[in-house]
Amino acid sequence: MSGTDKSADTTGNVRDPGRWIALAVLVLAVLLVAVDATVLGLATPFLSEDLEPTGTQLLWIGDVYSFVIAGLLVSMGSLGDRIGRKKLLLTGATAFGAVSVLNAYASSPEMMILARALLGVAGATLMPSTLALIRNLFHDPRERSLAVGIWGAMASAGAAVGPVVGGLLLEHFWWGSVFLINLPVMAVLVAVGIKIIPESKNPAPGPWDLPSVGLSMIGLIGVVYAIKEAAAHGVGWKTVVVVLVGIGALVWFVRRQLKLPAPLLDMRLFHHRGFSGAVLADLLTILGLSGIVFFLSQFLQLVQGRGPLEAGLAELPAAVGAVTAGLMAGNVARRFTVRSVVAGGLGAIGVSLAVVTVIHKETGYPLIGALLLVVGVGAGFAFTVTSDVILSSVPKEQAGSASAVSETAYELGAALGIALLGSIVTGVYQGFATPEGVSPRAAAAAHESLGGAVEMADSLPAPLAGELVTAAQEAFVNGLRVSAAVGAVVLLATAGAAWFLLRNEKLEEGIIADE
Repeated sequence: MSGTDKSADTTGNVRDPGRWIALAVLVLAVLLVAVDATVLGLATPFLSEDLEPTGTQLLWIGDVYSFVIAGLLVSMGSLGDRIGRKKLLLTGATAFGAVSVLNAYASSPEMMILARALLGVAGATLMPSTLALIRNLFHDPRERSLAVGIWGAMASAGAAVGPVVGGLLLEHFWWGSVFLINLPVMAVLVAVGIKIIPESKNPAPGPWDLPSVGLSMIGLIGVVYAIKEAAAHGVGWKTVVVVLVGIGALVWFVRRQLKLPAPLLDMRLFHHRGFSGAVLADLLTILGLSGIVFFLSQFLQLVQGRGPLEAGLAELPAAVGAVTAGLMAGNVARRFTVRSVVAGGLGAIGVSLAVVTVIHKETGYPLIGALLLVVGVGAGFAFTVTSDVILSSVPKEQAGSASAVSETAYELGAALGIALLGSIVTGVYQGFATPEGVSPRAAAAAHESLGGAVEMADSLPAPLAGELVTAAQEAFVNGLRVSAAVGAVVLLATAGAAWFLLRNEKLEEGIIADE
């Protein structure tokens, strides 16, 4: 493609240099979502002490956001293609900020779960819109690779900013304050985005098929819920019924898409092996990582005794690695190959998770920091290149649907990872033996969560409290090790699958013309 491709297209996209200003605004939405996801993990010990959720409720607080967002992403991506991605983005950003207030002032575990679910509804409008707008703003492939790299880097930066800012807030304010940081970001996004971001949509989208919307929601949420319940409580008749309903809804959804003249999701996208391989890689990668990510802050705070700000700073190497790799990924993939960059990044993450299986309470920070750095670099390379492959595989009119598939894979992987790997951590943790002399009430609270054990220790005599906390910490670390081992197997297997599925895949070449 040549520099002439950068003129306004049929959807009214802006000329130079407006696209770069628009990109700067779009990444604020990515920051909004990334910051929210990371501050929750940091605030979990404080939230647990205040709301006193059970272990199951704590997992729901962690993953209901991903459940809902996974169920709605395909529908919202298609809606953005139809009504306009800018309109959907700004509406979602406004709702995201408003619901963040409800999260901040939740007064019970049930209310917190509901607030997180509503946040998922709002969040489902943001991510597909940002990637789709990038696809339509940047026509030159090399520019688009850089833009996608910046998009991914800012997501990682948000993951870094979240713990640090959240740590500062938790040092001085109550846990709900970590959600209120969304408000100024949302305000800037909406105020500037109204004037700067160009509208973009499919010029001939067809009607929005509501039965397909319902089927995709029922199917995705049903399958994820069933897997979560099976992991936490074993397979029962209820789980079997729910998973069958979910699978049935997804099959019906696919069959319906193949018959509709204007489908909610064009299933022909999956005929492209590179597209399918990139989507699968994203899903399995975040599945293998999410359990570790969710419990890492608890390990740093409740096991190693770090304060919230120190724990947030301790997680920075992952973000630094991801930001650096994300910005380099496009050029590296062109110089070598797509499959070597993606498979190499995933393999590095898998090896790092394997090393996590030997950590313990006294493990020094240099090893933990080095592992986080490698994970960040691997994720930065892999996610940036797969996002680029997904966007470049489809016509720009379908950018919203393609982006939604990519984000659905990411969020579905996160939900499954927290459900499966999180349940492994919880299951191993709850099996520890309570020291003699601990009351049944204190023992029950301690077995619900590590936060509960630390809280109950304050009401026990010093020697007994120390025994209880030590036993609970050891059980938690054991669960973390098992979870890391499963994650390592998943990541290494995914690296092998990516090497096969992405063979002969190349990023488009392009020449960035002078401004």
